[in-house]
Amino acid sequence: MEQRQGLRLAVIIGSVREGRAGPMVARWFAGQAGAHGAFEVDLIDLADVPLPLELPPVPPALEPELPRPASMADLTRRLTAADAFVVVTPEYNRSFPASVKAAIDWHYTEWQAKPVGFVGYSGGSGAVLAIEQLKLVFAELSAHAVRNSVCFPRYYLLFGEDGALKDPTEPEAAATTMLEELRWWGDVLAGARRDRPLTA
Repeated sequence: MEQRQGLRLAVIIGSVREGRAGPMVARWFAGQAGAHGAFEVDLIDLADVPLPLELPPVPPALEPELPRPASMADLTRRLTAADAFVVVTPEYNRSFPASVKAAIDWHYTEWQAKPVGFVGYSGGSGAVLAIEQLKLVFAELSAHAVRNSVCFPRYYLLFGEDGALKDPTEPEAAATTMLEELRWWGDVLAGARRDRPLTA
């Protein structure tokens, strides 16, 4: 099978907290994805999108074309256009932020049959618990969570004031491994969505 080039990769900044480190971590990863050469990177900041926690009475799983707030139209369009996703998440109270869950729950088919990777950062483990929980959530949406992720434990010791990593060797290697997985699954699933669309 001929490999597609220029897979559309949406890198999602999950935290909307004041003073967050998410944009710094996401910019670093977006740079890695851009340098990889197989992706067209779209950096999405959930802080720029009003995400109501009150959901409509009919869930998107049952009514994919449900009306959403007009302010969410650009986010929905960009998620629909993506071939793959990377969620950049901190870990709050042993889980991921409510902003990430709201963005997920307002959508359904936008995630289906697409690969998802994760970049985690926290003051402890590097958000491994948040990532494990997100893998379960995305499995329910028929998305494919790739095995490898990129984690930054005690991230504030790893990044300099300029937003660059002090020692990029291991994180860059981890990013390359995950990006290769995303490229493989992204290419395969894009072909599958085209030739055999998921109906269940």
